[in-house]
Formats: sequence, structure tokens, C-alpha cells
Amino acid sequence: MAGIDYDIVKNIGTVSQSPKGWEKQLNVISWNGRAPKYDLRDWAPGGEKMGKGITLTLEELKSLKRLLNHMEELNN
Repeated sequence: MAGIDYDIVKNIGTVSQSPKGWEKQLNVISWNGRAPKYDLRDWAPGGEKMGKGITLTLEELKSLKRLLNHMEELNN
């Protein structure tokens, strides 16, 4: 199996951290030289390992934001 190349273009921030130090981070990442996308996944301390995650285009991220905002409105 070929390796996966990635370049973290920008770290947006950390959503949470586990007791073992893994961080769920939102980053902008270029995978295998492709156009960067927003990426949400767990990273081990020091960034040497990563967990499964999701990648989103800007339009998908905006749709998710609208859905989350709507959830807040429903809960108020």
C-alpha cells in the first residue's frame, strides 16, 4: 500500500483533548498534493499518528455551520 502524503496548510484549532493527549483538531490539509480541504480528526501528541477523520470543502463546512446554528436555535 502506498503512503499517504499530507501537508497541514493551517491549524484552525483544537476541538477537544483526550486524557492520553490526543487532540481532535480542525486543520486545512492538502492530501496527496490535491487542493487543501478542511479536515477534522484526532492527532497523537507530537502529530506522529492520526486517527480517522473527515474532510470537507468550504461549501460543506458552511453547510455544517448552518446545521449547527439551526440546532442551537431549536435548543433555545
